[in-house]
Amino acid sequence: MRTLIVEDDFSSRLLLEEMLGQFGPVHQAMNGLEAVEAYRLSLESGNYYDLVCLDIMLPKMNGQDVLLNIRNMEKTAATENEKISRVVMITVMRDTKNIISAFKGQCDGYLIKPFDQSRLMDTLRQLRLIEA
Repeated sequence: MRTLIVEDDFSSRLLLEEMLGQFGPVHQAMNGLEAVEAYRLSLESGNYYDLVCLDIMLPKMNGQDVLLNIRNMEKTAATENEKISRVVMITVMRDTKNIISAFKGQCDGYLIKPFDQSRLMDTLRQLRLIEA
């Protein structure tokens, strides 16, 4: 499983990388613009991300806008499926407006910080990214 972690907080990036590294390569982006560029490059190379862990509060471009950019890039890519990657929002934003906006933007999961590894693994199993 190839993963892109989009998180501006250093310790959160390290924690997610530790949790997800056992499943395959993990790349990191520290802001929204880096995330969009990393995703674009993955589409161009055909080496897609299976999972994008995306914070909402990011510098340079917020996570909601990154999600919309990802889904728009997927639509324009020459693929059979509209959605290529599973996107899980991982954020402190627990308000209804952000949650609804994320799902309208076609996120696949939403985890509120702080969370433990078992919740993340449950989400990955529900998305069929890892086996039960």
